[in-house]
Amino acid sequence: MSFSVLRAAVEAPRRLALLVDGREITFAELAVDVRRAMAWLVEGHGKKGGTSTEKNGGTSTGGALTEKKGGTPWVALVGDGRYATLVTLYALIELGWPAVLVHPRWTDDEARRWLGRSVPWAERTRPWSPDAEAAAAVVEPPAVADDERPLAVVATSGSSGAPKAVVLSRRALAAGARASAANLGWHDDDRWLLSLAVAHVGGLAILLRSLAARRAVVVENHRRFDAARIADAVGERRVTLLSLVPAMLQRLLRLDPPWRPPAHLRAILLGGAAASPTLRAAAAARGWPVLVTYGLTEAGSQVATQPYATRGQPAPGCGPPLPGIEVRIDDGVIALRGATLFSTYLPQDPAHPPFDAGGWFVTGDRGWLDAAGNLHLLGRADEVIITGGENVDPLEVERVLEDHPRIEEACVFGVADDEWGQVVAAALVAAEPPADGELVRHCEKTLAPFKRPRRLAYLPSLPHTATGKVDRRAAAALARALLRPLAPG
Repeated sequence: MSFSVLRAAVEAPRRLALLVDGREITFAELAVDVRRAMAWLVEGHGKKGGTSTEKNGGTSTGGALTEKKGGTPWVALVGDGRYATLVTLYALIELGWPAVLVHPRWTDDEARRWLGRSVPWAERTRPWSPDAEAAAAVVEPPAVADDERPLAVVATSGSSGAPKAVVLSRRALAAGARASAANLGWHDDDRWLLSLAVAHVGGLAILLRSLAARRAVVVENHRRFDAARIADAVGERRVTLLSLVPAMLQRLLRLDPPWRPPAHLRAILLGGAAASPTLRAAAAARGWPVLVTYGLTEAGSQVATQPYATRGQPAPGCGPPLPGIEVRIDDGVIALRGATLFSTYLPQDPAHPPFDAGGWFVTGDRGWLDAAGNLHLLGRADEVIITGGENVDPLEVERVLEDHPRIEEACVFGVADDEWGQVVAAALVAAEPPADGELVRHCEKTLAPFKRPRRLAYLPSLPHTATGKVDRRAAAALARALLRPLAPG
């Protein structure tokens, strides 16, 4: 498998590589700019104190990892969807230099803190520009195998704490691309819409899978998700593959007039966060070709996915594990082993390695496997609410609340209570909130008494992380001052 634009330009020069900013760019055309960017990077990063780079603060705790790579530059790049950024990323991959991807929605202060804490030796760079002065150097790319050398450093979502820096090797990302292709396959006319930032592992995976298959990526590089623009892009640019998080799918379902995906859209991969059965049923009722998937940054994106042949049908959980990925359940928590897994976190912590002696990684996500081998996701182990000695899964309660026709979105969390230790609280979004008694009766139908919300607050909207997940900590902080007891029915 080859993550090489230059090789793709030899093998499939006339094939479309990117549709971006109103342009259709072939692999041959893309390779010209990638070579220019490679020379620009070598010239700028090969000179100490080059004007294109900036060092990060902090104390290096990963120097040993750098030394193992023979002093190879690690380059920090804001991972947006601009053409210049994508060319720079492709150039880094050709050179075999690890790309440390900073999320475009982070403030500069957030980026500095994350880099200083995790990869302080990385050099920050602006993207290559087509207007940049031509570098004198002529760079021949090294032969870079799909081995343990880092290809990218990607931040976790940060939904349960500060984002961790995850080192993804070329081996892991190549294995992930093969696993995805084993389920989806490739059609000759495939075009995958990139609506996620490439700093998100899902966005990076789209870029790399498509490159390896010599297929086109349609880039929708706006900072905020716009459902109407995405719907238009799918139709106008003949998108065949689409990756969404649940919040994105919800917005597409709410378009007025209702959106009807064109026949050429053959799959919508739904992941990034657990999707409620109501949301999945709404998409299935319209015949949308949704494939539910479960993945995480540490697994190079996907772990389990609904089989392609069942797209648009009600899915048993998240489907079976993809080829080459082992899943087991340890005390109710999902553990993984396989070639798609990451190398390490940064900074490295020898006292707490991420893998056990058998090579298993415990995800922190709760779940179970059914008799047919399908994985079912229950939520984060560290988000369980303990009230009066009983365990409450926030995700279960959120799904029940969102089943109410007037509740648009819900976030459930625990708040301290002298009598119970914690009680269940909910932050809700609703244009026309239901009466308390109506909500209580709705919850009584399916939730045990200890699982039902005792306190609630209505917010105009819920905060989301840069990857589209509800930010539970931020939502709880916003709602805390507004919480009130839920009146009995």
